[in-house]
Amino acid sequence: MWLCERTRGVWRPQGSGGVLRACVAVMLLGLSLSQAGPPQTACPAAAPLDLTEVVYQDTTAKDTGLGFMVPLIQSFLHTVQPNPFPEEIILKTINSYPQVTSDQELIKKAVQYEVGFLVCAAIGVLYIVLMPIVGFFLACCRCCGNCGGRMYQKQTSSIDCRRKTLYWSTLVTTLIILAGNICMFRSNEALKVSVDDTPVQLNKTFDNMQTFLTAVPKQIQEVLDESSNTIQEVTRNLDEIGPKLGAEIQRQFKGTLDQALLPVKRLNQETSSISVQLKELDSSLVQLQSSVDQVQGNFRDVKARIDLTLSNPNCPLCPALKAVVQTQTLDIPVTITIPNELQSAVDEVVRINLSAKIEEVESSFASIPQTVAKETEDMVRRSKQQLSDVQTQISEISTMIPLTSLTKISESLSQVHGQINVVTAEVKKYEYIRWGVCVFLCCVVLLVVVCNLLGLVLGPLGLTPSEDPTKRSCTSDSGGTFLVMGAGFSFLFSWLFMIVVVLLFLVGGNVYVLVCRPWNDGQLLKFIDSTNLSTQITQPLGLETKISLSEIYRDCEENKPVWTTLHLNELINLDEVLDVSKYTEQIKREFENTDIPLSTINLLSPEVKNQLSSFSSKAKGLDSSAITQQINNVSRINLNTTADKLDLAATKVDPPTDAELRDEASDLRKIQASIESTIIPQLENLNSSVESLQSMTEEINGTVGEVLRNVEVAQDFLNTNTPQIVKTESRKFLDCQLGYFTAYADWAKLAITQKVGRCQPIAGALDSAEIIVCQYVVQSLNAFWCSLGWCLIFFIPSIILSIKLAKYYRRMKRSDVYDEHVVMNSIPRAQMKIP
Repeated sequence: MWLCERTRGVWRPQGSGGVLRACVAVMLLGLSLSQAGPPQTACPAAAPLDLTEVVYQDTTAKDTGLGFMVPLIQSFLHTVQPNPFPEEIILKTINSYPQVTSDQELIKKAVQYEVGFLVCAAIGVLYIVLMPIVGFFLACCRCCGNCGGRMYQKQTSSIDCRRKTLYWSTLVTTLIILAGNICMFRSNEALKVSVDDTPVQLNKTFDNMQTFLTAVPKQIQEVLDESSNTIQEVTRNLDEIGPKLGAEIQRQFKGTLDQALLPVKRLNQETSSISVQLKELDSSLVQLQSSVDQVQGNFRDVKARIDLTLSNPNCPLCPALKAVVQTQTLDIPVTITIPNELQSAVDEVVRINLSAKIEEVESSFASIPQTVAKETEDMVRRSKQQLSDVQTQISEISTMIPLTSLTKISESLSQVHGQINVVTAEVKKYEYIRWGVCVFLCCVVLLVVVCNLLGLVLGPLGLTPSEDPTKRSCTSDSGGTFLVMGAGFSFLFSWLFMIVVVLLFLVGGNVYVLVCRPWNDGQLLKFIDSTNLSTQITQPLGLETKISLSEIYRDCEENKPVWTTLHLNELINLDEVLDVSKYTEQIKREFENTDIPLSTINLLSPEVKNQLSSFSSKAKGLDSSAITQQINNVSRINLNTTADKLDLAATKVDPPTDAELRDEASDLRKIQASIESTIIPQLENLNSSVESLQSMTEEINGTVGEVLRNVEVAQDFLNTNTPQIVKTESRKFLDCQLGYFTAYADWAKLAITQKVGRCQPIAGALDSAEIIVCQYVVQSLNAFWCSLGWCLIFFIPSIILSIKLAKYYRRMKRSDVYDEHVVMNSIPRAQMKIP
């Protein structure tokens, strides 16, 4: 009898035999696990998580195309202002505003600091004053007929050398002015492109800032949402504790039960086969007996007729033949019998119904998940409450991090962005005017260059050196006129342009020195750190520690997270917030206090074991040699010999005895043929069945022995290890669930401290501001005034050289011919006319 009963105790083997069975059980467990394939985990490991990647727009600076001018201008400005950043002066200016003009000491220091710019400005003012004065006197000379000197040119032996020297000097000076003019055009266009690109760069920068400010709360929320996912996953696993934990417990039992049930199933099949074989054997014996009885009856009838025929007195040979026939017998005994013990043993095993017992064991095995689910209902409910408390504790992170401050900063940036867009629209309108004015300045300088170049081209083309100066061609005279026009335009516009140069120099140079240079080398951020501006920036975030902008910029330039940059560890203790040990310990205690009793499976009752042992001992004694002997005996029967004798006797007797003998001989042959076609095949078939049955009965002993051994070992294993297996698998299941929290806590700590809010966009915003202010606007502006100043400086030698060179191309009023060191004056000095 098989029993399935509830138990909370632990079965222990008794004596040395119990120890031996326990050892065998452990070996069987190892074998079963090795054959069970790779184990399946109840809780698969969580996939590695990652935050949503934030994509920012590219704010890389574009090349302004100013080339060599930028280092040239910066070198000049470093020479003009070699002093370091004036932190003290600026701080005093800010603190004493608006009473700055009353602080004479501060003004004195500021003037001393700006002495380089003031000297340059003084030179510019001197240029502005002297240039129109010199131009005025030149104009007066022109009115007096002496513009460019008297219209008389003394002819000497060195006149060609002087003209060529002046020509090449003027050409070089003009080309230098042309180079400066080209730089003016390029710098003007660069400034225009910079102003046009500034709104695009600003929009990208503000968009990146907004993306960053909105991404930080989203990433924090992702971390918190992942805690919800983790808790939901653990909750689902707890809801499915029956199938999950039950399946793991089943996996531990499966190998042992399979090893025990496999021979039982095989024994059940063999017993069924023996039972079927016994039934078929009985049916074959009945059929064989019927065939033997029929053949023997036919033989007796034929033998009786032969005896009657051979009793005829008219047959002299019959008495001798009769003696031979009377000795012929047909004895086919069917003596095959099945031992009653074998039949009864088989019947007993069939009545046991091993199939039902196997189904009972498998049903008890399959009910383990339902039992686990039922016994852990209360524990699961209490654990879910603990999980709810865990989620509440983790959600407090969002209240500790100053996310509302980020929202306010984002709103402020939106307002600033809107105002900048309005200002940008206005700047575009004035930019067109500025660009037009600068183009006009460039064109005026180009006009001077064109006049000089026309003079340098037309003068030599129309000049014949040996020709009388009073008879020079119109082309040559026009060349000289263009040179004088270039000088006149230079006098007319240069002093006005110098005003522009001085103003742009003072503005652009000081912006570079006071803003761009300290911004580039970090002095500006250090200066801001020395004020309370950094406190005003970090105070809205609720930070207790004062953080310098230099530190923020340095960390953000390395793309560090806001946790490190803003020292949020002083506000939030992540180790404490993410420490859920008090809840997990409570869940552990709930598991430990929960008992999961399983139905104890008794594989075979003692009565069944005794019946199987009896069956094993009785399943023998079946001998197939008897049937083999009977087949041999039947094979020796030969009625054809007797029939041949009857046919021979029929040839020696008179009718009608001969016909009777032939008929009886034919009947004997028919009986012999029936024996060979029916009796012998049935005997052979019967022999095969007996041999098969004998083989089955011989295998029964080994199968029953294997069943008893494996069942004994498996039963000892189940009785000994069931509680420990349940406890071990329960602990594994619990550790797996708590592992979710450990993995989440580690990931959340890593994400918040190393991945959330990588602040490279903050440094990018400052870099973009530097690009817009310094690389775009200031560089282009400085390049323009430098190019224009470059041209104005070379206007001075250009004026001198072009006026001197013009005399060699213009048509003179007086002739002075140099020939063999004799000078002939064709026109008296008093008779000169004003040209």
